[in-house]
Amino acid sequence: MLVKMSELLADAQEGNYAVGSFSVANMEMVLGVLKASKELNAPVILQIAEVRLKQSPLEIIGPLMVAAAENADTPVAVHFDHGKTVEKITQALDIGFTSVMFDGSHLPLDENIEMTKKVIEIASDYDADVEAEIGCVGGSEDGSEDIAINCTKPEDAVRFEAETGVDALAIAIGNAHGNYKSTPKLRFDILEEVEKNTDVPLVLHGGTGITPDDFVRCSHTGIKKINIATATFDSVEKNVRRCYTENSIKGYYDLQAAEVEGAYQNAKKHILIFGTDNKA
Repeated sequence: MLVKMSELLADAQEGNYAVGSFSVANMEMVLGVLKASKELNAPVILQIAEVRLKQSPLEIIGPLMVAAAENADTPVAVHFDHGKTVEKITQALDIGFTSVMFDGSHLPLDENIEMTKKVIEIASDYDADVEAEIGCVGGSEDGSEDIAINCTKPEDAVRFEAETGVDALAIAIGNAHGNYKSTPKLRFDILEEVEKNTDVPLVLHGGTGITPDDFVRCSHTGIKKINIATATFDSVEKNVRRCYTENSIKGYYDLQAAEVEGAYQNAKKHILIFGTDNKA
């Protein structure tokens, strides 16, 4: 069933776990994530980032994601990730996405606050939730930029929550998009300080490559939404390669099944780590 992100995150706060937000690029990935969600009786979030729309146009993938959520047996939110433009954020809302992210992390804090408030005003007409980001998560969603990590200042998070009333807040604690060159050293001191002084559900971007123990620690320290993108794409490609190597792909529908399986295995693994199984 299609639900709001804020409902899932409120339950996660109550139950002391995190909800996986899985980036998808086609129908096969959507089917794989929802297969894991149904099997484990777990709420999930389907998402796509604005930078990925070159490969997966929003007017095509968006309605598919919403329809899949509406027909799912478990609670599923549909999220527009890293929205850069009001035009695309509004298009996602028109399509029926239940939450959108405005990524103003590259802006001065004052400007980020003002733009986030404008997006919240737009989203309120659709009864949709808004996520924002402060501090700079390293890398970029499509690997095209090498953005340096700039950890969130806890006092900025306090001010941001107070002035915007945003539904979810992504913070930078040493995390980065894409594959890490070495195991990341997360700044749990910053996370603990932000959690202690805010009530807003916190979001961890750049989840690929973070250890299971660190995921669990994050989920118990205010992080209620964890984004998984690169790991999804890598798992799909790896499973397709394996199936070709084993000569188990005899035609297109075997290829399709291999993609679904790759997305399913990745989502299942992360749902179990995040503690979201049997929380639907």
